[in-house]
Parts: sequence; C-alpha cells; structure tokens
Amino acid sequence: MTLEELVPCDSSKMQAVSEAVERVLVAAQRQDRLTVGVYESAKLMNVDPDSVVLCVLATDEEDEGDIALQIHFTLIQAFCCDNDIHILRVSGMQRLAAILGEPEPQSEPRDLHCLLVTNSHTDAWKSQGLEEVASYCAESRDRNQWVPYVCLQER
Repeated sequence: MTLEELVPCDSSKMQAVSEAVERVLVAAQRQDRLTVGVYESAKLMNVDPDSVVLCVLATDEEDEGDIALQIHFTLIQAFCCDNDIHILRVSGMQRLAAILGEPEPQSEPRDLHCLLVTNSHTDAWKSQGLEEVASYCAESRDRNQWVPYVCLQER
C-alpha cells in the first residue's frame, strides 16, 4: 500500500497546495533560499536549523525500496519535528526537476530527494505560497498526520 492510498485528500485542496509548493520552490531558488540534496540539507540543518522554514522530501514509487533513502528521511523527519520545521512529502520527481530546471551542463545531476527552504534571521521572507504550505502542514498535524503528502501534478 502506498502513501497516496493511505492518505485521503481533497483534490481541490491538494491542487492548491501543490501549486503553492511549486511557487515557493521557484521563488526560493531565485532568491538563493533553496538547499538541494539530502547530504547538503543535513549539513545545513546541523549548522543552522533555525533558518529552515520548510523541508520537502520527494520520492516516487521506484524510491520506496531504497532503504538508505528511507533511513535518511526518517532521521530528517525526526529532526524537523524536534525543531518545529514544516515538513512535506511530495511525489512527482519529474515535475520537481522541471520546476527547478536542469543543472549546468557537465555537472552531476542534482539529488532532489530533499529540499530545504531557508529564511535568514535578519530578513524575514514572506510569501503567500509559503503561508499556504505552512497552513496545510499545521492543519495536517492537527489531524495527526505529521508528515503531510502532496502530489506534484505534471503539466
């Protein structure tokens, strides 16, 4: 049974949150507030966890059997819960790659499994999309769904 089958969703709400996640990620990348990769994210959370406002964990069906990745996700989720960081699981790795664009030519492909959106201590970044995503995460926690799920839709 997959996460999508376990988590009931309101499709209009899911669509709105999916679009908000996309807006947040694009804006964060433009403003250099996006950390990409499991290892890079773990380093940042170790050094400056207070700057992280959103953690996005991305997988597709083929990643479900990757035990090392699932262990990393479990540790990252625990850290986020302990540090009051909003956390969200998403599927749709191809859409995520399309949103964030291709890496520079001759560079290694990026690890899009973990994305952190940061907010510096001196510059409070406000975004309607970020507020929507944070609200969705809070509503999900109120329903005892500690790591809400969103499917990024292909367009």
